[in-house]
This record gives sequence, C-alpha cells and structure tokens, in this order.
Amino acid sequence: MNILISFLGSTLDQHGRGPGRWGSWRPSVALAMQEDLHFDRYFLLYQRNFETLCQAIIQDIQICSPDTEVIPELIDLDNPWDFEEVYSKLYDFSRAKDFSAEEHHCFIHITTGTHVAQICLFLLNESHHLPGRLIQTQPTRRNSARGTYTIIDLDLSRYDLLAKRFAVERENDLDFLKSGIATRNRRFNALIETIERVAIRSREPLLLSGPTGAGKSRLAKRIYELKKMNRQISGSFVEVNCATLRGDQAMSTLFGHVKGSFTGAVKDRPGLLKTADQGILFLDEIGELGLDEQAMLLRAVEEKVFLPLGADREDSSSFQLICGTNRELGKAVREGCFRADLLQRINLWSFELPGLAERREDIEPNIDYELEQFCRKAGRHITFNREARQMFLAFALDSAREWHGNFRELNAMMTRMATLAPGGRIDAATVRDEIGRTTSSAATRPAADAELAALLGDHYTEQYDRFDLAQLAEVIKVCRQSRSLSEAGRQLFAVSRQNKTSSNDADRLAKYLARFRLTWTQITGADRTVIR
Repeated sequence: MNILISFLGSTLDQHGRGPGRWGSWRPSVALAMQEDLHFDRYFLLYQRNFETLCQAIIQDIQICSPDTEVIPELIDLDNPWDFEEVYSKLYDFSRAKDFSAEEHHCFIHITTGTHVAQICLFLLNESHHLPGRLIQTQPTRRNSARGTYTIIDLDLSRYDLLAKRFAVERENDLDFLKSGIATRNRRFNALIETIERVAIRSREPLLLSGPTGAGKSRLAKRIYELKKMNRQISGSFVEVNCATLRGDQAMSTLFGHVKGSFTGAVKDRPGLLKTADQGILFLDEIGELGLDEQAMLLRAVEEKVFLPLGADREDSSSFQLICGTNRELGKAVREGCFRADLLQRINLWSFELPGLAERREDIEPNIDYELEQFCRKAGRHITFNREARQMFLAFALDSAREWHGNFRELNAMMTRMATLAPGGRIDAATVRDEIGRTTSSAATRPAADAELAALLGDHYTEQYDRFDLAQLAEVIKVCRQSRSLSEAGRQLFAVSRQNKTSSNDADRLAKYLARFRLTWTQITGADRTVIR
C-alpha cells in the first residue's frame, strides 16, 4: 500500500478558481495527477482556518485519482512557525498512526507547509517516526498543472563520496585533538576517539583525570579549539588552577564581586564564569576547590546562574565546564572534602589520561613534537644526530625509567638539550650530560628531598621556595608522627590556636597541604617514614 503524508498548501493550493484552476499548478492536486505514481491513502494535514480550501482540494484529488482514499487530518496550530508546537503536533500524529508495517510504502511530501513544518517532517522521517521516502514537487512549463516530482533518498551509506568525506573530517578532528602527534598507544587512541565524539555532540561537563603532566590542560584547550572550529561555541577558553584559589579570592576569581564587597574591591569584577560565557571554563585540579565554591559552582553548572561576591542580584553565564584532577575524587568525597552532588554532575563524561610511562610507544613521536615546538618558538632549526637520538630513545624507553613528571618532564629535558645543542645539533655528549643530570639528581638527593620529590614530583625545587619546602618537611614529619589530621593540627598550631575563640585544626592543616596539592592520606598512607 502506497501512503502519502502531505500538508495542505495554504498559498500554493489556492492558485486558480473555477474551471481555470486546472491550468494552474497546485502541489497537493498535482501529486494525484502523476501517471506513474499512485497513492492508496492520502493523509492531507490542514489547519482549521483552511477547512474550506481543504474540502475543495480533496474533491479535485478524487477527480484525478478516484481510487485514492483522502483522509483529512486536522493539525490545529496556534503558531505554525513555533518549532516546538509544530514538532509536538506532528509527533503526536506519527504516534497515533501505524506507518511501520512492511506492506506500507510511505512518502512524505515536503513542498507544502511552512519551513518549520518541512523541517519537522524531515526530522520525524530521519528518526523513523514517519518512515519512508521524501517526495518533492515542482511545476514545469510543458505541463503546468501536473508538474513533476522527485524522490529524495537520504540513505547516506549509498553515497561513497559523502561517507569518505565524513571519515576524512573525523580523522582530521582526531589528529587535531592529538596536536598532530602520530600516537601509537591503542588505549590512548581509543580514548581520544571517544572524547572527539563527545566533544562534538555534547555540551555537558567533561572530567579529565590523570597524573600531573599527563596533558590534561593541553587536551582541554584542543577540545575548545575543535568546538570553536565547528562553530559550536563562540566564547573564550578560560583556565584556572583551583589549587591557587583560597577564601574570598576564590569566590571573587570564579564568580566575580561588586565594588566594596571586601577590602581592596575598588571596582566591579566579572569573574571567570562570566568571562567564559558561550565558551569553555577549564577548572584544573578541581579537587582542591573549597566546599563553599563547590556548592556555588554546582548551581552555576545546573542553572547557569550564580551570585557574585557582595551582590544582591544574580548573574548568568552559559559555559561548558571541563574539569581536571590528579586526585581520586570518589575518595575525596568519602573524606568529606568534595561534594558528592558536584561529582555526580561533572562525572557524566569522565576520561582518565594515562601517564607517559604507560604510553612508552608514544615517547618517540612526542620527542619529535617537543623538538618541533621548541624550534618554532626559538626561531631556529635544531636536530638530533643519529647516535644521540638512539641514545636518548634507549634511555627514555627503558622500563626502569618511571617518568614521574610525565610529558612535562619530557618537555623540560628536550628544552634543555635543544638549548645547549652545539651548532643546532643535539649530539651524543649533550644527551649524555642530560641523562647524567637527570639520574644524578635523583640518586644523590638527600632522603628528605627524595621523599619530597616522591610527593611533589621531580622538579619540585623549580616550583617552590626553599623556605616553603623546609616548612613543609616539618609539617610532614609531624603528620607522620600523629594518629589523625586533628592531632597533627593541634601540635602544629598550638600557639596560634590559643588566640582563636573557635578552631578547626584539621581544616586548617588540610588547606595548608592543599597548597602543595597534598592530602593527609598521601602523606601518611603507604610510607610511614619520618622526615628528619
């Protein structure tokens, strides 16, 4: 059985009156005049204010094709240009009828009706709520009343050229997310393929986890650039490390403030959430964010509104959130330092990036990438000689090499060698010196330094002052001699706590450790050695 579904053309079907109407092209009637196309049932969709026209068109269809059963279907629309209303009414129509039987051959006419109605018919056809083929009609000079028709086949699998083009575009997107690095690790490549699909199709929050230096920040920036190229976002990429945010500064930095809201607030500040409007906000080390800020962030993600510090009126921002962390947030929830509801909200799309030691087959292409990036920034050409390259690869690929600093550590080594390369050529002596520098710094490091390196990473001395490190060593010593966070806090703040009416030593100590991205569990977990 051939079934036709068509809107009454409130303008095109009115062409011509009286006997002269048969010389005019009227799309709804023209379909019934086709010699090589017959419809057993003709569903004619109309609005109430065109009921008289609908009855006239039905009579003319039956004159042209007496065997066709014409079924008028009232689609009462308050606003035929309201996409939501039109789609809802047509969806209800599709659910009320059964067009899915195998003996049915359906045709959906998309020449008549508003553009909104035509789009809705197309979407319902694509989703198989109105299964069948699309048909379009047009007038001709030779037979102005009958015109011609075209069947539109939307089975894209039949179009090899389109399929190849989509495949090439997707490969380009994957290559872009990997910064053009020909990565070989199967786990990482599969991860990037999933991230590419999610990035293109979703505006929900993304959570990127993995060790420090695994490339979370760079990947977040590439996701932003990919979405920008695909015209999915128009705003800025805004990045902040949550470990640097504390107290009023955190509230002000994220949510903004109004003039006079605190000492030093000499003018209004929009905050990073507002700056990221229509763009992407990347919160690195989200696990270090305070509980109050977490609560406000959750509301901003869910409702797109937030209250700037000191303001009495809410502000709004439509941003996509990407979070980065090197902590196990589920454990942080159990320890009471991360909100369970926020984790549930940002954990819809969670991706764990493997460290460099887990991707040893990707070390060689990343060496080439880091060297190329250095040359671009330095404005000069640097290369390895063959012996030096083989020597460094052997060192980098050695299973004993742990790569605690991951890609950040590799970048630092490549930068040093490229900078010191004699005559623009990294030779064996340069590589030998770099390997010696890297291995000796770990081997000759005092016990306390070695433990700090294990907690903070090999290059911790480049990130913190010696004064802060000396203080931290004493804090770790007290923590490892104490039975709980509260007991350690009472010892460390024994004098200053006497001047406070109320004190929370555990919270105070936890915030201090967070400055170094450390937790009580990290310090006192597996290794109970005391730093002396």
